[in-house]
Amino acid sequence: MDVEQQSPAGREVSGRLLTLPNALSVLRLIGLPLFLWAIVSERDLLALLILLLSGFTDYLDGKIARRFNLETRLGQFLDPIADRLYIATTLVGLAWREMIPVWLVAVLILREVVMVAMLLYLRQRGQIGMPVHFVGKAATFNLLCAFPFLLLSIRDDWIGRIAEPIGWGFTWWGVALYWFAVVLYAVQARLVLARSPRVVMT
Repeated sequence: MDVEQQSPAGREVSGRLLTLPNALSVLRLIGLPLFLWAIVSERDLLALLILLLSGFTDYLDGKIARRFNLETRLGQFLDPIADRLYIATTLVGLAWREMIPVWLVAVLILREVVMVAMLLYLRQRGQIGMPVHFVGKAATFNLLCAFPFLLLSIRDDWIGRIAEPIGWGFTWWGVALYWFAVVLYAVQARLVLARSPRVVMT
């Protein structure tokens, strides 16, 4: 029997596992090892196709879930995990190929470390997580848009010359929004903690 709960937007969130959006999210995760192999072994066309397919299925699973009321707790867990893994995998692959500087990877990893530390602190104060902010989603969108252009920028022709500034434009917007989202989460967390009695988790 399904156990239903309300999402922040008021929609029902199901405990079901076997749904089409969840299957699409699992397919995205299955494609990760192939994507990493393709980008490290310089099979750029295959890496680009997998990345584009991942982006399309990411859009599609969300659209289907909202349109047909198929939002699930598993989907809410898998979708951001898949996004972060694709971002991390692409960063590692591009840094390995020396297409991006290592310090850029470090900046994005540091952001994730700060977010984890913040969430752990909130948990100690009795707050289980924070709602996903639009700025964080926009940051993820920019980074996922940047990577196909960065892959194309390696081409030594007019396509590569056009793709390079577009890719870096999306990258810098993504990095800036990623860190801006941290500031917003910190402000939001402070407001939540100020209104809530302290509960120490044991």
